[in-house]
Amino acid sequence: MRRIRDVLRMKHAQGLSERVIARSLGLGKGTVGAYVGRARKAGLTWPLPDALSDDDLELLLFPAPPAAPDGDRPVPDWAVVDRELRRPGVTRALLWEEYRAAHPLGFGYAWFCEHYEAWKGRVRPTMRQTHVGGEKVFVDFAGDTVDVIDPETGEVRAVKLFVAASRRRRACGTTGASNYTYAEAVASEGLEDWIGAHVRMFTFLGGVPKVVVPDNLKSAVLKACRFDPGLNRTYAEMAGHYGTAILPARPYRPRDKAKVEVAVQVAQRWILARLRNRRFFSLAELNAAIRGLVNELNMRVMRGYGASRADLFATVDRPNLQPLPAEPYTFARWKRARVAPDYHIEIDSCWYSVPFRLIRQEVEARICGGTVEIFHKGQRVASHLRSPGRRSHVTVPDHMPSAHRRYADWTPGRVLAQAVKLGPSVAAFCEAVMADRPHPEQGFRTCLGVLDLARSYDPARLDAACRRGLSIRARSIASIRSILKTGLDRAFLDEEAEQLPRQHPNIRGQSYYH
Repeated sequence: MRRIRDVLRMKHAQGLSERVIARSLGLGKGTVGAYVGRARKAGLTWPLPDALSDDDLELLLFPAPPAAPDGDRPVPDWAVVDRELRRPGVTRALLWEEYRAAHPLGFGYAWFCEHYEAWKGRVRPTMRQTHVGGEKVFVDFAGDTVDVIDPETGEVRAVKLFVAASRRRRACGTTGASNYTYAEAVASEGLEDWIGAHVRMFTFLGGVPKVVVPDNLKSAVLKACRFDPGLNRTYAEMAGHYGTAILPARPYRPRDKAKVEVAVQVAQRWILARLRNRRFFSLAELNAAIRGLVNELNMRVMRGYGASRADLFATVDRPNLQPLPAEPYTFARWKRARVAPDYHIEIDSCWYSVPFRLIRQEVEARICGGTVEIFHKGQRVASHLRSPGRRSHVTVPDHMPSAHRRYADWTPGRVLAQAVKLGPSVAAFCEAVMADRPHPEQGFRTCLGVLDLARSYDPARLDAACRRGLSIRARSIASIRSILKTGLDRAFLDEEAEQLPRQHPNIRGQSYYH
Protein backbone atom coordinates (compact mmCIF):
# COMPACT_ATOMS: atom_id res chain seq x y z
CA MET A 1 0.00 0.00 0.00
CA ARG A 2 1.34 3.39 -0.94
CA ARG A 3 2.13 5.57 2.10
CA ILE A 4 1.07 8.79 0.45
CA ARG A 5 -0.47 10.39 3.56
CA ASP A 6 2.71 9.92 5.59
CA VAL A 7 4.79 11.47 2.83
CA LEU A 8 2.53 14.52 2.53
CA ARG A 9 2.36 14.93 6.32
CA MET A 10 6.15 14.85 6.74
CA LYS A 11 6.67 17.15 3.78
CA HIS A 12 4.11 19.86 4.56
CA ALA A 13 3.49 19.57 8.33
CA GLN A 14 7.02 18.76 9.49
CA GLY A 15 8.98 20.40 6.66
CA LEU A 16 11.36 17.44 6.22
CA SER A 17 13.43 16.99 3.10
CA GLU A 18 12.59 14.29 0.60
CA ARG A 19 15.82 12.44 1.43
CA VAL A 20 14.95 12.30 5.15
CA ILE A 21 11.38 11.21 4.38
CA ALA A 22 12.62 8.44 2.10
CA ARG A 23 15.05 7.15 4.78
CA SER A 24 12.38 7.31 7.47
CA LEU A 25 9.67 5.47 5.53
CA GLY A 26 11.97 3.07 3.71
CA LEU A 27 11.02 4.42 0.28
CA GLY A 28 13.09 5.50 -2.63
CA LYS A 29 13.90 9.19 -2.95
CA GLY A 30 12.40 9.18 -6.44
CA THR A 31 9.18 7.63 -5.11
CA VAL A 32 8.84 10.38 -2.47
CA GLY A 33 9.45 13.07 -5.10
CA ALA A 34 6.83 11.51 -7.38
CA TYR A 35 4.23 11.50 -4.60
CA VAL A 36 4.88 15.15 -3.77
CA GLY A 37 4.83 16.17 -7.43
CA ARG A 38 1.56 14.34 -8.15
CA ALA A 39 -0.09 15.94 -5.07
CA ARG A 40 1.01 19.37 -6.21
CA LYS A 41 -0.32 18.69 -9.70
CA ALA A 42 -3.65 17.55 -8.25
CA GLY A 43 -3.91 20.78 -6.14
CA LEU A 44 -3.79 19.00 -2.78
CA THR A 45 -2.56 20.76 0.37
CA TRP A 46 -2.08 19.68 3.96
CA PRO A 47 -4.13 18.76 5.88
CA LEU A 48 -6.08 16.62 3.47
CA PRO A 49 -9.89 16.73 3.49
CA ASP A 50 -11.40 14.37 6.04
CA ALA A 51 -13.75 12.86 3.49
CA LEU A 52 -10.82 11.83 1.23
CA SER A 53 -10.21 8.07 1.70
CA ASP A 54 -7.02 6.27 0.82
CA ASP A 55 -8.59 4.80 -2.31
CA ASP A 56 -9.83 8.22 -3.41
CA LEU A 57 -6.41 9.72 -2.73
CA GLU A 58 -4.65 7.04 -4.77
CA LEU A 59 -7.14 7.40 -7.62
CA LEU A 60 -6.67 11.17 -7.55
CA LEU A 61 -2.88 10.93 -7.76
CA PHE A 62 -2.81 7.92 -10.09
CA PRO A 63 -5.78 8.26 -12.44
CA ALA A 64 -6.59 5.39 -14.81
CA PRO A 65 -5.50 5.92 -18.40
CA PRO A 66 -8.17 7.24 -20.71
CA ALA A 67 -10.18 4.56 -22.40
CA ALA A 68 -9.59 3.73 -26.01
CA PRO A 69 -11.98 5.30 -28.52
CA ASP A 70 -13.72 1.98 -29.06
CA GLY A 71 -13.90 1.37 -25.32
CA ASP A 72 -11.62 -1.68 -25.40
CA ARG A 73 -7.81 -1.69 -25.05
CA PRO A 74 -5.99 -4.12 -27.37
CA VAL A 75 -4.65 -7.33 -25.80
CA PRO A 76 -1.18 -8.46 -26.97
CA ASP A 77 -0.81 -11.63 -28.98
CA TRP A 78 0.75 -13.80 -26.27
CA ALA A 79 1.97 -16.44 -28.74
CA VAL A 80 4.01 -13.77 -30.54
CA VAL A 81 5.29 -12.46 -27.20
CA ASP A 82 6.36 -15.97 -26.16
CA ARG A 83 8.13 -16.56 -29.48
CA GLU A 84 9.95 -13.23 -29.31
CA LEU A 85 11.14 -13.91 -25.76
CA ARG A 86 13.03 -16.94 -27.05
CA ARG A 87 15.27 -14.71 -29.14
CA PRO A 88 18.60 -13.58 -27.59
CA GLY A 89 18.48 -10.29 -25.69
CA VAL A 90 14.69 -9.83 -25.88
CA THR A 91 13.03 -8.97 -22.55
CA ARG A 92 9.48 -8.47 -21.37
CA ALA A 93 10.17 -4.78 -20.75
CA LEU A 94 11.27 -4.33 -24.36
CA LEU A 95 8.20 -6.07 -25.73
CA TRP A 96 5.93 -4.04 -23.45
CA GLU A 97 7.56 -0.80 -24.65
CA GLU A 98 6.96 -1.85 -28.25
CA TYR A 99 3.36 -2.75 -27.36
CA ARG A 100 2.75 0.67 -25.77
CA ALA A 101 4.44 2.43 -28.69
CA ALA A 102 1.97 0.74 -31.03
CA HIS A 103 -0.97 1.21 -28.61
CA PRO A 104 -0.49 4.32 -26.40
CA LEU A 105 -3.72 3.55 -24.53
CA GLY A 106 -2.70 -0.06 -23.88
CA PHE A 107 -2.26 -1.83 -20.56
CA GLY A 108 0.52 -1.19 -18.03
CA TYR A 109 3.65 -3.28 -17.51
CA ALA A 110 2.39 -5.07 -14.39
CA TRP A 111 -0.80 -6.15 -16.19
CA PHE A 112 1.31 -7.22 -19.18
CA CYS A 113 3.54 -9.52 -17.08
CA GLU A 114 0.70 -10.93 -14.99
CA HIS A 115 -1.45 -11.91 -17.97
CA TYR A 116 1.51 -13.33 -19.88
CA GLU A 117 2.32 -15.62 -16.96
CA ALA A 118 -1.32 -16.71 -16.78
CA TRP A 119 -1.33 -17.50 -20.52
CA LYS A 120 1.95 -19.44 -20.27
CA GLY A 121 0.59 -21.51 -17.38
CA ARG A 122 -2.41 -22.52 -19.47
CA VAL A 123 -0.44 -23.31 -22.60
CA ARG A 124 2.58 -25.00 -20.99
CA PRO A 125 1.40 -26.56 -17.73
CA THR A 126 3.96 -28.39 -15.59
CA MET A 127 3.51 -32.16 -15.65
CA ARG A 128 3.96 -33.75 -12.25
CA GLN A 129 6.29 -36.73 -12.71
CA THR A 130 5.72 -40.03 -10.92
CA HIS A 131 8.53 -42.53 -10.36
CA VAL A 132 8.38 -45.95 -8.76
CA GLY A 133 10.84 -46.97 -6.07
CA GLY A 134 14.40 -47.55 -7.28
CA GLU A 135 13.53 -46.37 -10.77
CA LYS A 136 15.75 -43.34 -11.32
CA VAL A 137 18.87 -41.70 -10.01
CA PHE A 138 19.66 -38.14 -11.11
CA VAL A 139 23.34 -37.15 -11.40
CA ASP A 140 25.09 -33.85 -12.02
CA PHE A 141 28.04 -31.68 -11.03
CA ALA A 142 27.58 -28.79 -8.61
CA GLY A 143 28.36 -25.38 -10.03
CA ASP A 144 30.56 -24.36 -7.10
CA THR A 145 34.00 -25.88 -6.62
CA VAL A 146 36.19 -26.78 -3.63
CA ASP A 147 39.87 -25.83 -3.33
CA VAL A 148 42.53 -28.46 -2.64
CA ILE A 149 46.04 -27.24 -1.81
CA ASP A 150 49.16 -29.10 -2.92
CA PRO A 151 51.23 -29.47 0.29
CA GLU A 152 54.54 -29.43 -1.62
CA THR A 153 54.06 -26.56 -4.06
CA GLY A 154 51.21 -24.67 -2.41
CA GLU A 155 49.28 -24.70 -5.69
CA VAL A 156 45.53 -24.35 -5.24
CA ARG A 157 43.43 -26.63 -7.46
CA ALA A 158 39.64 -26.34 -7.79
CA VAL A 159 37.85 -29.71 -7.77
CA LYS A 160 34.26 -30.50 -8.73
CA LEU A 161 31.46 -31.89 -6.55
CA PHE A 162 29.55 -34.85 -8.04
CA VAL A 163 25.99 -35.12 -6.69
CA ALA A 164 23.42 -37.91 -7.10
CA ALA A 165 19.84 -38.08 -5.79
CA SER A 166 17.44 -41.02 -5.86
CA ARG A 167 13.73 -40.61 -6.46
CA ARG A 168 10.70 -42.68 -5.49
CA ARG A 169 6.89 -42.68 -5.27
CA ARG A 170 5.35 -42.54 -1.83
CA ALA A 171 3.22 -45.47 -0.72
CA CYS A 172 0.08 -43.38 -0.57
CA GLY A 173 0.36 -42.66 -4.29
CA THR A 174 1.22 -38.96 -4.17
CA THR A 175 4.46 -37.86 -5.78
CA GLY A 176 7.40 -37.37 -3.45
CA ALA A 177 11.06 -38.29 -3.10
CA SER A 178 13.37 -40.11 -0.73
CA ASN A 179 16.00 -37.50 -1.64
CA TYR A 180 18.72 -39.98 -0.67
CA THR A 181 21.87 -38.10 -1.63
CA TYR A 182 25.39 -39.10 -2.59
CA ALA A 183 28.21 -36.62 -3.10
CA GLU A 184 31.94 -36.77 -3.64
CA ALA A 185 34.70 -34.50 -4.92
CA VAL A 186 36.47 -35.41 -8.15
CA ALA A 187 39.42 -33.78 -9.86
CA SER A 188 37.53 -32.69 -12.98
CA GLU A 189 34.47 -33.19 -15.15
CA GLY A 190 36.50 -35.45 -17.43
CA LEU A 191 35.30 -38.84 -18.61
CA GLU A 192 37.43 -40.94 -16.26
CA ASP A 193 36.36 -38.97 -13.17
CA TRP A 194 32.72 -39.04 -14.34
CA ILE A 195 32.73 -42.84 -14.76
CA GLY A 196 34.60 -43.41 -11.50
CA ALA A 197 32.05 -41.34 -9.59
CA HIS A 198 29.23 -43.48 -11.01
CA VAL A 199 30.96 -46.72 -10.00
CA ARG A 200 31.40 -45.48 -6.43
CA MET A 201 27.82 -44.16 -6.39
CA PHE A 202 26.41 -47.61 -7.27
CA THR A 203 28.52 -49.12 -4.48
CA PHE A 204 27.19 -46.51 -2.05
CA LEU A 205 23.58 -47.26 -3.03
CA GLY A 206 24.16 -51.01 -2.76
CA GLY A 207 22.38 -51.62 -6.06
CA VAL A 208 21.64 -50.26 -9.51
CA PRO A 209 18.58 -48.20 -10.51
CA LYS A 210 16.73 -48.88 -13.72
CA VAL A 211 17.56 -45.44 -15.18
CA VAL A 212 20.32 -42.88 -14.66
CA VAL A 213 19.42 -39.30 -15.66
CA PRO A 214 22.46 -37.09 -16.34
CA ASP A 215 22.73 -33.61 -17.73
CA ASN A 216 24.06 -33.04 -21.27
CA LEU A 217 27.72 -32.59 -20.32
CA LYS A 218 30.34 -33.79 -22.81
CA SER A 219 31.49 -36.71 -20.64
CA ALA A 220 27.98 -38.18 -20.93
CA VAL A 221 26.48 -36.98 -24.20
CA LEU A 222 28.42 -36.44 -27.43
CA LYS A 223 25.48 -34.89 -29.28
CA ALA A 224 22.67 -33.24 -27.33
CA CYS A 225 19.34 -34.01 -28.94
CA ARG A 226 15.83 -33.95 -27.55
CA PHE A 227 14.82 -37.21 -29.19
CA ASP A 228 18.01 -39.19 -29.92
CA PRO A 229 21.00 -38.05 -27.84
CA GLY A 230 24.38 -39.52 -28.79
CA LEU A 231 25.90 -41.13 -25.69
CA ASN A 232 29.60 -41.37 -25.04
CA ARG A 233 30.75 -44.91 -25.92
CA THR A 234 32.44 -45.48 -22.55
CA TYR A 235 29.40 -44.20 -20.66
CA ALA A 236 27.09 -46.50 -22.62
CA GLU A 237 29.44 -49.45 -22.01
CA MET A 238 29.41 -48.75 -18.27
CA ALA A 239 25.60 -48.67 -18.30
CA GLY A 240 25.54 -52.03 -20.08
CA HIS A 241 27.93 -53.50 -17.50
CA TYR A 242 25.56 -52.51 -14.67
CA GLY A 243 22.37 -53.30 -16.57
CA THR A 244 20.96 -49.79 -16.36
CA ALA A 245 19.81 -47.28 -18.97
CA ILE A 246 21.03 -43.73 -19.56
CA LEU A 247 18.26 -41.21 -20.17
CA PRO A 248 19.80 -37.72 -20.56
CA ALA A 249 17.63 -34.75 -19.64
CA ARG A 250 16.32 -32.81 -22.62
CA PRO A 251 18.46 -29.80 -23.54
CA TYR A 252 17.25 -26.56 -21.96
CA ARG A 253 14.60 -28.41 -19.92
CA PRO A 254 15.66 -27.98 -16.27
CA ARG A 255 12.38 -29.46 -15.04
CA ASP A 256 13.51 -32.85 -16.37
CA LYS A 257 16.18 -32.94 -13.67
CA ALA A 258 14.61 -30.75 -11.02
CA LYS A 259 15.34 -33.41 -8.38
CA VAL A 260 19.10 -33.26 -8.83
CA GLU A 261 19.00 -29.46 -9.10
CA VAL A 262 17.46 -29.38 -5.63
CA ALA A 263 19.98 -31.96 -4.42
CA VAL A 264 22.82 -29.82 -5.79
CA GLN A 265 21.43 -26.81 -3.96
CA VAL A 266 21.14 -28.83 -0.74
CA ALA A 267 24.69 -30.17 -1.19
CA GLN A 268 26.07 -26.68 -1.75
CA ARG A 269 24.36 -25.37 1.38
CA TRP A 270 24.84 -28.42 3.58
CA ILE A 271 28.32 -29.48 2.44
CA LEU A 272 30.19 -26.69 0.67
CA ALA A 273 28.96 -23.96 2.98
CA ARG A 274 30.12 -25.93 6.03
CA LEU A 275 33.53 -26.58 4.51
CA ARG A 276 34.14 -23.04 3.32
CA ASN A 277 36.55 -22.16 6.15
CA ARG A 278 38.50 -25.44 6.12
CA ARG A 279 41.65 -26.13 4.12
CA PHE A 280 42.26 -29.48 2.47
CA PHE A 281 45.58 -30.83 1.22
CA SER A 282 44.38 -33.90 -0.69
CA LEU A 283 41.30 -35.17 -2.46
CA ALA A 284 41.06 -38.10 -0.04
CA GLU A 285 41.00 -35.74 2.96
CA LEU A 286 38.26 -33.65 1.33
CA ASN A 287 36.13 -36.70 0.50
CA ALA A 288 36.45 -37.98 4.08
CA ALA A 289 34.92 -34.71 5.29
CA ILE A 290 32.21 -34.86 2.61
CA ARG A 291 31.25 -38.44 3.55
CA GLY A 292 30.60 -37.40 7.13
CA LEU A 293 28.36 -34.51 6.07
CA VAL A 294 26.49 -36.68 3.52
CA ASN A 295 25.76 -39.30 6.16
CA GLU A 296 24.55 -36.59 8.51
CA LEU A 297 22.34 -35.14 5.77
CA ASN A 298 20.77 -38.51 4.94
CA MET A 299 20.08 -39.26 8.62
CA ARG A 300 18.25 -36.00 9.31
CA VAL A 301 14.48 -36.29 9.68
CA MET A 302 12.71 -34.34 6.93
CA ARG A 303 9.80 -32.15 7.85
CA GLY A 304 6.59 -33.25 6.17
CA TYR A 305 7.80 -36.86 5.92
CA GLY A 306 8.47 -37.75 9.54
CA ALA A 307 11.42 -39.87 8.40
CA SER A 308 14.99 -39.40 7.22
CA ARG A 309 16.28 -39.83 3.69
CA ALA A 310 18.05 -43.01 4.75
CA ASP A 311 14.86 -44.48 6.23
CA LEU A 312 12.83 -43.75 3.11
CA PHE A 313 15.57 -45.11 0.87
CA ALA A 314 15.90 -48.33 2.89
CA THR A 315 12.16 -49.04 2.91
CA VAL A 316 11.18 -48.04 -0.64
CA ASP A 317 14.17 -47.62 -3.00
CA ARG A 318 16.69 -50.26 -1.97
CA PRO A 319 14.35 -53.29 -2.27
CA ASN A 320 13.65 -52.27 -5.88
CA LEU A 321 17.27 -51.76 -6.94
CA GLN A 322 18.92 -54.26 -9.26
CA PRO A 323 21.86 -56.20 -7.75
CA LEU A 324 25.42 -55.05 -8.37
CA PRO A 325 27.49 -57.09 -10.85
CA ALA A 326 30.17 -59.45 -9.53
CA GLU A 327 32.97 -57.06 -10.54
CA PRO A 328 32.88 -53.25 -10.74
CA TYR A 329 33.29 -51.64 -14.13
CA THR A 330 36.88 -51.01 -15.20
CA PHE A 331 37.33 -47.71 -16.98
CA ALA A 332 38.11 -47.97 -20.68
CA ARG A 333 38.45 -45.34 -23.36
CA TRP A 334 37.21 -45.80 -26.91
CA LYS A 335 38.93 -44.23 -29.87
CA ARG A 336 37.97 -44.34 -33.53
CA ALA A 337 40.85 -44.52 -36.02
CA ARG A 338 41.60 -45.32 -39.64
CA VAL A 339 44.21 -48.00 -40.39
CA ALA A 340 47.33 -46.51 -41.99
CA PRO A 341 49.05 -48.02 -45.07
CA ASP A 342 51.54 -49.71 -42.72
CA TYR A 343 48.54 -51.54 -41.08
CA HIS A 344 49.01 -49.72 -37.75
CA ILE A 345 46.83 -47.29 -35.80
CA GLU A 346 48.08 -44.59 -33.44
CA ILE A 347 47.05 -44.57 -29.77
CA ASP A 348 48.73 -42.27 -27.24
CA SER A 349 51.78 -41.73 -29.51
CA CYS A 350 52.32 -45.49 -30.02
CA TRP A 351 51.40 -47.62 -33.02
CA TYR A 352 49.59 -50.96 -32.84
CA SER A 353 49.15 -53.41 -35.71
CA VAL A 354 45.95 -54.84 -37.16
CA PRO A 355 45.55 -57.43 -39.96
CA PHE A 356 46.88 -55.87 -43.17
CA ARG A 357 43.59 -56.59 -45.00
CA LEU A 358 42.04 -53.72 -42.96
CA ILE A 359 44.28 -51.04 -44.47
CA ARG A 360 42.26 -47.81 -44.94
CA GLN A 361 39.36 -49.28 -42.94
CA GLU A 362 37.86 -47.55 -39.89
CA VAL A 363 38.28 -49.42 -36.61
CA GLU A 364 37.55 -48.76 -32.93
CA ALA A 365 40.13 -49.18 -30.20
CA ARG A 366 39.29 -49.92 -26.56
CA ILE A 367 42.05 -48.78 -24.22
CA CYS A 368 41.68 -50.39 -20.80
CA GLY A 369 44.47 -50.51 -18.22
CA GLY A 370 47.40 -52.36 -19.77
CA THR A 371 45.65 -53.66 -22.88
CA VAL A 372 44.55 -52.30 -26.24
CA GLU A 373 41.74 -54.09 -28.08
CA ILE A 374 40.85 -53.22 -31.66
CA PHE A 375 37.41 -53.88 -33.16
CA HIS A 376 36.17 -53.78 -36.74
CA LYS A 377 32.40 -53.77 -37.22
CA GLY A 378 31.90 -55.03 -33.68
CA GLN A 379 34.35 -57.95 -34.02
CA ARG A 380 37.68 -57.93 -32.21
CA VAL A 381 40.51 -58.21 -34.71
CA ALA A 382 43.57 -57.50 -32.54
CA SER A 383 44.65 -57.35 -28.92
CA HIS A 384 47.95 -55.94 -27.63
CA LEU A 385 49.69 -55.28 -24.36
CA ARG A 386 49.89 -51.53 -23.97
CA SER A 387 53.34 -50.13 -24.73
CA PRO A 388 54.87 -48.30 -21.73
CA GLY A 389 56.95 -45.96 -23.89
CA ARG A 390 56.24 -43.45 -26.62
CA ARG A 391 56.94 -43.42 -30.36
CA SER A 392 57.12 -47.22 -30.42
CA HIS A 393 55.59 -49.88 -32.66
CA VAL A 394 53.81 -53.01 -31.42
CA THR A 395 53.46 -55.47 -34.30
CA VAL A 396 52.09 -59.02 -34.43
CA PRO A 397 53.80 -61.05 -37.20
CA ASP A 398 50.49 -62.63 -38.25
CA HIS A 399 49.18 -59.16 -39.12
CA MET A 400 51.91 -58.63 -41.73
CA PRO A 401 51.90 -59.63 -45.42
CA SER A 402 54.20 -62.60 -46.13
CA ALA A 403 56.81 -60.41 -47.88
CA HIS A 404 56.91 -58.01 -44.95
CA ARG A 405 57.11 -60.90 -42.53
CA ARG A 406 60.25 -62.26 -44.23
CA TYR A 407 61.80 -58.82 -44.20
CA ALA A 408 60.89 -58.31 -40.53
CA ASP A 409 62.78 -61.49 -39.57
CA TRP A 410 66.08 -59.79 -40.47
CA THR A 411 68.08 -58.26 -37.62
CA PRO A 412 71.54 -56.54 -37.60
CA GLY A 413 73.07 -59.72 -36.19
CA ARG A 414 71.51 -61.92 -38.84
CA VAL A 415 72.58 -59.58 -41.65
CA LEU A 416 76.22 -59.63 -40.49
CA ALA A 417 76.16 -63.40 -40.01
CA GLN A 418 75.07 -63.86 -43.65
CA ALA A 419 77.65 -61.33 -44.82
CA VAL A 420 80.51 -63.16 -43.06
CA LYS A 421 79.66 -66.30 -45.06
CA LEU A 422 80.32 -64.35 -48.27
CA GLY A 423 83.59 -62.81 -47.12
CA PRO A 424 85.15 -60.53 -44.52
CA SER A 425 84.97 -57.48 -46.76
CA VAL A 426 81.23 -58.03 -47.35
CA ALA A 427 80.70 -58.14 -43.59
CA ALA A 428 82.85 -55.03 -43.11
CA PHE A 429 80.95 -53.18 -45.82
CA CYS A 430 77.53 -54.07 -44.29
CA GLU A 431 78.74 -53.06 -40.86
CA ALA A 432 79.97 -49.72 -42.22
CA VAL A 433 76.62 -49.10 -43.95
CA MET A 434 74.61 -49.69 -40.77
CA ALA A 435 77.02 -47.63 -38.65
CA ASP A 436 76.73 -44.73 -41.09
CA ARG A 437 72.92 -44.47 -40.61
CA PRO A 438 71.14 -42.95 -37.58
CA HIS A 439 69.46 -46.34 -37.01
CA PRO A 440 70.89 -49.68 -38.18
CA GLU A 441 67.50 -50.68 -39.60
CA GLN A 442 67.76 -47.84 -42.10
CA GLY A 443 70.69 -49.65 -43.74
CA PHE A 444 68.95 -53.01 -44.00
CA ARG A 445 67.73 -52.40 -47.53
CA THR A 446 71.28 -51.68 -48.77
CA CYS A 447 72.76 -54.66 -46.92
CA LEU A 448 70.09 -57.03 -48.21
CA GLY A 449 70.76 -55.74 -51.73
CA VAL A 450 74.48 -56.50 -51.35
CA LEU A 451 73.72 -60.01 -50.11
CA ASP A 452 71.36 -60.52 -53.03
CA LEU A 453 74.24 -59.83 -55.49
CA ALA A 454 75.70 -63.20 -54.47
CA ARG A 455 73.06 -64.76 -56.73
CA SER A 456 74.62 -63.12 -59.79
CA TYR A 457 78.31 -62.94 -58.89
CA ASP A 458 80.89 -65.21 -57.37
CA PRO A 459 81.33 -64.59 -53.59
CA ALA A 460 85.05 -63.91 -54.14
CA ARG A 461 84.27 -61.14 -56.63
CA LEU A 462 81.57 -59.74 -54.35
CA ASP A 463 84.05 -59.67 -51.46
CA ALA A 464 86.61 -57.91 -53.66
CA ALA A 465 84.01 -55.37 -54.82
CA CYS A 466 83.12 -54.61 -51.19
CA ARG A 467 86.87 -54.23 -50.41
CA ARG A 468 87.16 -51.63 -53.19
CA GLY A 469 83.93 -49.98 -52.01
CA LEU A 470 85.40 -49.61 -48.51
CA SER A 471 88.56 -48.05 -49.93
CA ILE A 472 86.58 -45.36 -51.76
CA ARG A 473 84.06 -44.97 -48.85
CA ALA A 474 81.10 -46.14 -50.95
CA ARG A 475 77.89 -46.76 -49.01
CA SER A 476 75.31 -47.70 -51.65
CA ILE A 477 74.29 -50.81 -53.49
CA ALA A 478 74.63 -48.94 -56.78
CA SER A 479 78.39 -48.43 -56.16
CA ILE A 480 79.00 -52.13 -55.51
CA ARG A 481 76.95 -53.12 -58.54
CA SER A 482 78.92 -50.65 -60.72
CA ILE A 483 82.26 -52.03 -59.46
CA LEU A 484 81.16 -55.53 -60.40
CA LYS A 485 79.86 -54.52 -63.84
CA THR A 486 83.00 -52.63 -64.80
CA GLY A 487 85.37 -55.30 -63.45
CA LEU A 488 87.10 -52.95 -61.02
CA ASP A 489 86.91 -55.69 -58.43
CA ARG A 490 89.50 -57.83 -60.33
CA ALA A 491 92.43 -55.71 -59.14
CA PHE A 492 91.43 -56.48 -55.59
CA LEU A 493 91.09 -60.19 -56.41
CA ASP A 494 94.93 -60.39 -57.09
CA GLU A 495 95.78 -58.35 -54.02
CA GLU A 496 96.14 -61.35 -51.75
CA ALA A 497 98.28 -63.20 -54.30
CA GLU A 498 100.62 -60.18 -54.75
CA GLN A 499 101.09 -59.89 -51.03
CA LEU A 500 102.56 -63.47 -50.81
CA PRO A 501 106.42 -63.75 -51.48
CA ARG A 502 107.52 -65.71 -54.56
CA GLN A 503 109.15 -69.12 -53.84
CA HIS A 504 112.24 -69.90 -56.11
CA PRO A 505 115.76 -71.36 -55.51
CA ASN A 506 117.46 -68.38 -57.13
CA ILE A 507 115.64 -65.85 -54.93
CA ARG A 508 117.51 -65.18 -51.68
CA GLY A 509 114.51 -63.76 -49.84
CA GLN A 510 114.39 -60.96 -47.28
CA SER A 511 116.11 -63.06 -44.59
CA TYR A 512 119.35 -63.00 -46.67
CA TYR A 513 119.78 -59.26 -46.07
CA HIS A 514 119.49 -59.33 -42.24
